[in-house]
Amino acid sequence: MKALVLDSGILINLSMNGLLYILESLKSQFQGKILITNQVKYETVDRPINISRFELGALRIKNLIEKGILEMPDSLGIDEKIINEKTKELMDLSNHFLQANGHWINIVSDAEMSCLALSDELTEKGVENIIGIDERTTRILGEKPGNLERIMSEKLHQRVSLVASNFSIFKKYKFVRSSEIVYVAYKKNLINLEGNKILEALLFATKFKGSSISFEEINKLKKL
Repeated sequence: MKALVLDSGILINLSMNGLLYILESLKSQFQGKILITNQVKYETVDRPINISRFELGALRIKNLIEKGILEMPDSLGIDEKIINEKTKELMDLSNHFLQANGHWINIVSDAEMSCLALSDELTEKGVENIIGIDERTTRILGEKPGNLERIMSEKLHQRVSLVASNFSIFKKYKFVRSSEIVYVAYKKNLINLEGNKILEALLFATKFKGSSISFEEINKLKKL
């Protein structure tokens, strides 16, 4: 059993780029589950479905849930209460790493942390999994936590200090961005467009809709 756990940003990115359809084909090819948490469902369906500007996107994602393309943790017998408890623990830890002017800086959302919590439960069940997150902060916690101070200082335009160093808990997670997801879909001929500039267009589209991929990384993917 394999699983791809998706954060809100991935779904919103794919929806805005008209690429949600690739999830159904990808799911059938890797013969695993594509999972979202209740926190992600709230951010992508429950809340935006009542806002005219975002209603269509919410309905698209809701349709994938109704068709069973996107599944909830209970499809694998994982209790929502466990996810919620673990999410709170990860939130408390993550949001006590950085300070500015004596105040703690919140750097992650509960939806992002719920994906990590679900990953923990999947790993305990022996389910190989990877987390789809476009926002770079959560990925940096696991990949290059030393960069947090500089990145958040630049983002907030003020001096931010890193006051904790217990990042080891985040090193176990594996991440993928929407850019890599559409790259795989392209390589597997799952994109319903043709032309020699399609891959470039896909990668730039995901970047400009929230994927934290650099121009250098895009050039590397184009050459693979």
